[in-house]
Amino acid sequence: MVKKAPRRTAERILEVTLVLFNRFGEPNVSTTLISNELNISPGNLYYHYPAKDELINALFDRFERGLNDLLGASDDVRNVEDAWFFMHTLFELIWQYRFLYRDLNDLLSKNRRLETHFQSIVKNKTRAVRALLDGLRRGGALQMDSREMDPTATSMVVVLTYWLSFEYVRDPRNALEPANAQSALLRGAKHVLNLISPYLEPGQRAHLIGLADAYNPA
Repeated sequence: MVKKAPRRTAERILEVTLVLFNRFGEPNVSTTLISNELNISPGNLYYHYPAKDELINALFDRFERGLNDLLGASDDVRNVEDAWFFMHTLFELIWQYRFLYRDLNDLLSKNRRLETHFQSIVKNKTRAVRALLDGLRRGGALQMDSREMDPTATSMVVVLTYWLSFEYVRDPRNALEPANAQSALLRGAKHVLNLISPYLEPGQRAHLIGLADAYNPA
């Protein structure tokens, strides 16, 4: 039997750090806790990541690459089912790196690099959502005045960006636990797309309601 090569220490550090950040929130996780969880010395941790911000930035870079790859898929949306799949996939990625959104304002106030990059992320999200709306309109699923497109896209991005914060406020002890992931993601997708429900062609509106009911998000 061929033995698998051991994972590099730097990779293991990031994996464990992401789990701890997501579970406890970045401000509540020290480098000492991370090294203890990994059963390595603090010196070994610092060798790979000399400061906590290095860990945050490395995880953020992974998130940003995944997000930029995903946002391009908005160009292919033509109907409600496409939009539902896109939004749910987007929320899945956000959930995977949910510590960024749970502690967003705190992180941006302390990390200049994240501050500037998140500004780009918001712009890219807005462009992607606008492309989604354009695609729905071209596909005949959406009837919306061009003057309403930009404010609607902005409102959808606001919900996308702060949905997990809202979930956390509703139930701080349980909202961001893995067992609640699916229901939180489904509620998010439902509420983002509900913003365009009044503009949908009747058959597409009924389909959106059917999708939401089928997945039964509370």
